[in-house]
Formats: sequence, structure tokens, C-alpha cells
Amino acid sequence: MRVYFLTHRLPYAPNRGDRVRSFHIVRSLVRQVELTVVSLTGDRQESSHADQLRKLGVEVLTFEVPRWMNRMKATTQLTTARPLTHLLLDAPGIGPALHSLIATRPPDVVLAYCSGMARFAMESPLDRFPFVVDLVDVDSAKWAALAEIAEWPRRWLYRREARLLSHFERETAMRASCTMVVNDREAQLLKEIAPNAVIRVLPVGVDLTALAPPSPPTADATVVFCGVMNYPPNIHAVVWFTEHVWPRIRLRRPAARFAIVGSDPALEIRRLADANAGVVVTGSVPDVRHYLWNAAVSIAPLKIARGVQTKVLEAVAAGLPAVVTSPVRDGLPAEIRPACRVADSAEDFASEILSLLELTGDERRALARQADLEPLSWETRLGPLAGILTRAAQRRVTP
Repeated sequence: MRVYFLTHRLPYAPNRGDRVRSFHIVRSLVRQVELTVVSLTGDRQESSHADQLRKLGVEVLTFEVPRWMNRMKATTQLTTARPLTHLLLDAPGIGPALHSLIATRPPDVVLAYCSGMARFAMESPLDRFPFVVDLVDVDSAKWAALAEIAEWPRRWLYRREARLLSHFERETAMRASCTMVVNDREAQLLKEIAPNAVIRVLPVGVDLTALAPPSPPTADATVVFCGVMNYPPNIHAVVWFTEHVWPRIRLRRPAARFAIVGSDPALEIRRLADANAGVVVTGSVPDVRHYLWNAAVSIAPLKIARGVQTKVLEAVAAGLPAVVTSPVRDGLPAEIRPACRVADSAEDFASEILSLLELTGDERRALARQADLEPLSWETRLGPLAGILTRAAQRRVTP
């Protein structure tokens, strides 16, 4: 069976939640099917990592997205019914390349990753093949939540995106052989949009072997947040934490450090760096595991959280207890929750972190080990995927 896997980011050396999942999907499928990855990329540096996938035995085609050209084009089409997500993910040459690829190696089924790539599965030349879409989470709900905290004109843009993406998600789910999401919360949201769609929960996993701590826990009072730092919910969360929670912690623990670890920090994040306040902004790092292994507590103070926050799963697998907000907790698998403490106000968030910092390193690691990680392995989580694709490949499609 030949599968085309359409992705909006090249699934290599995973360093962000969506890329982690797509990377492990590739690793799972390449052992079972003939796999062709058709991926958009943001620049030449990202495209250069395609050889990492080819070494796994994967055929890879990459198409660089002209970001500034797409942004200018998007501003002229705000009165149309096209989501900005689709306008910003246009890539010259992808259509002709797909025509050529199909002429020699047509797919039995197409797997589209996230709503931004589902449209390619429903357009010529791929619309004559059955397809499965992994929405991961319901993007329209995320944009609607962002609109609630944004100021004009972003509020208007986010509301527009939420409305248009909701219509598109409904059409996608109704046409796809199967639509996958990461947890029951997202499945229920999608069911409200597309009541008659075939929806399947394919949960997020964690690489237990790679994240297992190689040394005893640290005694340092370091709090860590890991995430892509130009992502609006992450920005909002870290700014709130630094301004409203961190001063309460430093008042009691003057030697405590807060490490903000993640690529592409926005200006609002870079401004938070303050050696006197113990706040470090790392920017992109070669390997986030070292920051997890040398921290005492992980945090996820997100007020807007869709899907599953992979950062929490990875922190717990790395031996850290986590303090999270209710929206984050609600998306987590039940197996991980014993290692998490929940707080929503600044006072409660600081109190939970301070209580964890009072524990010894061994006590904190024992708390993290209360999570039942074995069922969360990627091998277990992605086990049903090949069967879902096989059943979809047996469908007849009318473009």
C-alpha cells in the first residue's frame, strides 16, 4: 500500500508538538507501507533536513512556502471565504509536482496532517483518491479562544479565521474516510461541527526511552517552560507567569531560576530576560532534554490549550512534576495527571511551585513516576493507524 503523507512542517528531529507527532507517524508507517512525504517547509534550512527522513527509507518532496509573498497576498483576500491558514500555506510548484508523482506512483490513500493540508487532499489531482485527515485538534476552537483575549484588529482576524475554519473542518470531516483527533475533548468538539463524520481518537504519545533521565535529579530550584515561543498561547502564558507568578516565587526563593526554552522567541518573550530576576530566555537549543533533566519543576500556565500539551508529557517522562492550568489538565491523558498539580490563579500557581521546590530532588522524581507512562509510548498510541489507512484505501472516491 502506498501512502502520501501531506505535512505543513517537515517531520524531522522533532522540536515542537505538531512535528513530534508527525515524525513518529513517519517512523511508524515506514515499517508497514510505501511512504511518500509531501511537506511544506519554511526555509532552506528546514528543507535540508529531508535527508534525515530519506535515511529511514521515505520518499520526500519539499516545497518552500514564500512567507512574505503569501502574507501580502493574504491581505488582499480578507473579503473572500478562504481561511488565512490556507492562504499562508500556499507553495508554488506543489500542484504540478503532485501531477507528476501520481503519473508514476499513485497513492492508495492520502493522509493529510492538520487542517492546512487537508485542502490539498480535496483538490485536484488528489481528490480522486481516498483520504484520512489527522486534525490533531480543532483549530477553529483555538482561534475562537484567541479572539476572546486579542485586541482589534487581531480580534476580528481571529474571529474570521475561527468561522471559516469551522466551515472547512466540517466539510473535511464529512468527506474524509476518517478524521483523527488527539483526545475525547477534541472529538466532542468536532462531533458538534460534523455530527455524521467518522471520528477516531488517536492519542498523543511520548518517546519514553529518549526522555528517560540519565542522572540523579538536580537540587537546583529551576522552573522550566518548553515550547515554540512565537506561538500566541505560549507567549500569553509565559508573559502572565513572569509578570504575576514569578515575583511571588522569587520573594520566597531568591535563588530560583526560570528557564524559557524554545525556538523563535517573540519580542514580548525576549524582553522578559532578566538576570537579576533569574529569568533566562534561551531561544532555539540543540536538545531541550538537557534543560528538562536539569530542572526541578515544569510548568504549563496556558489559558488557551487545545489538544494535548506534549510539553507536559515530555517533562513528566524526563522526571519532572508539572504545574498546569485547568485547560491544560483537561486535555491530558488520565495516565499523566498524577504527576501534575493544577492551579489557575497567580497565587495558587506560585503556591504549588513553591511546595514542589520544598521537596528533595528524589521526592520530585518519585512524584513524576506516579504517572503511568507505559501506555503512552508512540508504538502503542499509533498502533491503529495502519489499519485506519488500509480500510480507507478500500473506499471508492468520486471527485
